[in-house]
Amino acid sequence: MDEPAAPAHTVADLVSRAAERAGGHPALLAGPVTLTWTDLDELVDRAASGLRGLGLAPGDRVVLQLGNSVDFPALYFGALRAGLVAVPANTGYTGPELTHLLQDSGARALVTSSVHVIAEAAALRTGELRHVLVAAPSGPDGTLPLPGLLADAPELAYRHVPRSPEDLAVLGYTSGTSGKPRGAMLSHRALLANLEQCAKLWPSPVLPNDVVLLAVPLFHAYGLNPGLGLLARAGATGVLVDHFDPAGTLELISRHAITAVPAVPAMYVRWLEEPHLREAFGGVRLATSGAAPLPPATLLTLQAAGIAVYEGYGLTEAAPVLTSALVGGIPKPGSVGRAIPGVELRLAEASGSEAEPEPDGEEGPGELDLVGPGGGPGEIVVRGPNLFSGYWPDGADGPDAEGWWATGDVAYADDDGDLHLVDRRTDLILVSGFNVYPAEVEAVLAAHPGVAEAAVVGRPEPERGDETVLAYVVPAPGAAPSQQELLDWAARSLARFKLPASIEFVPELPHTATGKVIKSQLR
Repeated sequence: MDEPAAPAHTVADLVSRAAERAGGHPALLAGPVTLTWTDLDELVDRAASGLRGLGLAPGDRVVLQLGNSVDFPALYFGALRAGLVAVPANTGYTGPELTHLLQDSGARALVTSSVHVIAEAAALRTGELRHVLVAAPSGPDGTLPLPGLLADAPELAYRHVPRSPEDLAVLGYTSGTSGKPRGAMLSHRALLANLEQCAKLWPSPVLPNDVVLLAVPLFHAYGLNPGLGLLARAGATGVLVDHFDPAGTLELISRHAITAVPAVPAMYVRWLEEPHLREAFGGVRLATSGAAPLPPATLLTLQAAGIAVYEGYGLTEAAPVLTSALVGGIPKPGSVGRAIPGVELRLAEASGSEAEPEPDGEEGPGELDLVGPGGGPGEIVVRGPNLFSGYWPDGADGPDAEGWWATGDVAYADDDGDLHLVDRRTDLILVSGFNVYPAEVEAVLAAHPGVAEAAVVGRPEPERGDETVLAYVVPAPGAAPSQQELLDWAARSLARFKLPASIEFVPELPHTATGKVIKSQLR
């Protein structure tokens, strides 16, 4: 397995190392544009100089609301090279959502390609925000065109800014599926550690001669570090996809002979509808899935088409990868695999006490203490150099004094030691004192042929001091199941207390950019 020529002390060093090793090798393909690693390294220099030329100082936050274009890696690595802190922002954020992020982070600059945000740029001038750069040749009064900034800035001015591995690199705002997003403080140390941990997997997610599909949004932790970060670490070639189209991306996979495909479950679901899926994936060396649970039926259908997809699990706070099916080597429906090298993982009892490890449990490359198959689900607690430094701005709720951090996710381990996610601890529904995990109810409802998608939340019953189960169901095309039909179906597989008290039929469910249902909106 190829290693970088010299160790990287900051994330931005990855680009200069790639340029030193393979400067003429293509780094990014974006439509008709091709950048070599030397080209990208020079562009990163100009971005660093341009941002510092605005009067920004080391440690200042820069919000990057950009799609999967060349601008994102240029500004991301450029901000880090200049000693600034990158704050990736969802391109779909509304004005209030973006305002919260800007105000909470105390950002001094915003770089955006969002048309509606550009139109409302003046209204965003709150708090510490001083500069709005638009990814267009021109913008409204008071904004700066990004192309001009990159073209006019000198090179090499900030290549050797001294930085510590513990310096803050990224403020990664969580998806906010259950409340206001919080900024996870990710140091250079944490991001680089997760890249090294992932690189020790075999087969390696990204090798130097790979061509990688970069269709997962780069503003998401999955696209940012396992996507863009591993690409730079290996000095491989990335094909940028700004708007996912199932047929179009399959054509890109074939045309560019793409060999590594990191994707989210929603992409695989859409690809299964395409007739040329098997042909397009014929040359793919490794396909992975993350950011949301991969439906077991989807994995089985892909396997039947000769496509192996290795699922993993992680969180923004872990930079982000914690487990992978690559550790066990066999994709398993419903499983997210085992702890990756360098990550310690244990399951804690609901009371918060540490679970006893299985006496015959085997430890893989990552360390895993198990609540046995008969012991029921437990909360995932992790430790490793890839963990964040707490939440912005004061490091609250980070790892404890011994380095352990409770994820809030509930899982159980099967006989092989592979993890199966059950649900978020915060999504747990208490019905008459019994635990109801929404994911279990959702899986049963989604198995009905008349259901396209289902989401379950708890509905408070203040008079009873209790909750009831509320289900939202999107009917399958051409289907119109009744509430009673679905309740009868669910009753075959679920105890009575787990059954929905009511089912609401909706045309669609709200999702994050990577396919997670936004349950806070449903509540």
